[in-house]
Amino acid sequence: MQFRFATTVILLTLAGCGDDRRDERLRAAGPNPSLDALLKVADADAGKRKFGVCAACHNASKGAPDVGGPNLYGVFGQPMGQHSRRYAYTAALIDAGGRWDSATLDAWIARPQQIVPGTSMQFAGVRDPLDRADIIAYLAQQSD
Repeated sequence: MQFRFATTVILLTLAGCGDDRRDERLRAAGPNPSLDALLKVADADAGKRKFGVCAACHNASKGAPDVGGPNLYGVFGQPMGQHSRRYAYTAALIDAGGRWDSATLDAWIARPQQIVPGTSMQFAGVRDPLDRADIIAYLAQQSD
């Protein structure tokens, strides 16, 4: 049974990897790339796969329910802490102000607790800047 579990974990991990031309895209972004440079080479399809770490608590499909966190469909450009009428946001997130733009999403995905202390989102963050850019590109596509 333990072997079967380990095999399943490995297969799921490999299935999410895909060939996203990572090295090629990083070269195109240049040395020490800014967020803007990374967004120019971001891959929304790769971002959809990388969104898997978010999918434990979030949907990003039109009409999907809120789960552990709010549905993120259409969140790009929306005010922070106000996107879903059904989700109970923390006062910290509501009071943070601002909108979910590329820079805010990048900082949030990297370290949510650092951006909004007191948020209920218990996620360590995505450390890799290109992974974050890919997720942002995916979220930008998830709207009407």
